[in-house]
Amino acid sequence: MIAPDNYPSKALKDAVEAIGSLPGVGSRSALRLALHILKQSPDKIHAFAAAVDNLAEGVHYCRDCMMLSDGDRCAICADSRRDHDTICVVESVRDVMSIEATGQYHGVYHVLGGIISPINGVGPSDLTIRQLVERVSEKTEVILALSGDVEGETTSFYIYRQIESRGCKVTTLARGLGFGDELEYADSLTLGRSILNRQTFKP
Repeated sequence: MIAPDNYPSKALKDAVEAIGSLPGVGSRSALRLALHILKQSPDKIHAFAAAVDNLAEGVHYCRDCMMLSDGDRCAICADSRRDHDTICVVESVRDVMSIEATGQYHGVYHVLGGIISPINGVGPSDLTIRQLVERVSEKTEVILALSGDVEGETTSFYIYRQIESRGCKVTTLARGLGFGDELEYADSLTLGRSILNRQTFKP
């Protein structure tokens, strides 16, 4: 860690601290990235800063599935060619991107924004489970595409209990994925097969 007095510029120090606040970025990596940015032309630096700044106002959450979007509805929910009676429930936006990369799924999604984790202070009310329940009807298939660890299974069970009275079909990914695997790290072939060979959820 560089002492505050050792920075030749306050602007550089502020940039390093901002970059270092990102998850998985240590102080040395933050300094390396800041110095790399500093080598770019002013136009490139301004364009980079503008793109990051635009995240604050330019990105919205889809009113239907909670996916990131440029408007009120994401491109997936707005696509009439998708099967809107099949809802794939995932933990995060990254999971949607991983499943979409397989090209094997043609329904819509519901992003929970996390999983139930008492040890981390995350309960059902902190997730978008209520919004999911409101979307479900008798003709809906709900695919629980959550991680296979204890917290993922707990969340799946909780969701199942909330929607079972709606008479919908509830399925889960085929376990081509290992116990505890996260979707974003699964290869496209394995994840695609897990979706196509999904099984009835058994609580």
